[in-house]
Amino acid sequence: MAESEPSVPTERSLSRMRTYVEKYWAKTGTSPHPNAAVTDAVVTGLAVNLDELGRPLCPCNFYPDKRAEVARSREWICACDEMKQWKYCHCLLFVAPDGMPITEYLPEDHEGRESYGLVKDPTPELGREAVRKRGRKS
Repeated sequence: MAESEPSVPTERSLSRMRTYVEKYWAKTGTSPHPNAAVTDAVVTGLAVNLDELGRPLCPCNFYPDKRAEVARSREWICACDEMKQWKYCHCLLFVAPDGMPITEYLPEDHEGRESYGLVKDPTPELGREAVRKRGRKS
């Protein structure tokens, strides 16, 4: 395959990522993007990375070396650290019902807050497992 051609994920990885995303929407109280093409593109990218790297590395970032990024940290493994801490998905895979990313919990100087303004969390009782997990340890 030429380098410029997009990779095609296996059906198994695509199915696994679709199932994961559907369960994570329910777990976090987030919604799919109203434009199904956005969701499909991100899920496909996650599935390709699952096939290539064994992990669903966020396809919405550029990495000089994807394998090194996976070895370095789980920061950008879906659901990424930003999603788990702030309920913010820069890929627009996990969003409010209107398709906007939730920015309520972001630091005020975060690029998401600067780009989208304040977007309230419609389901504050769900999601943010990194924060809730830390709270249980205290």
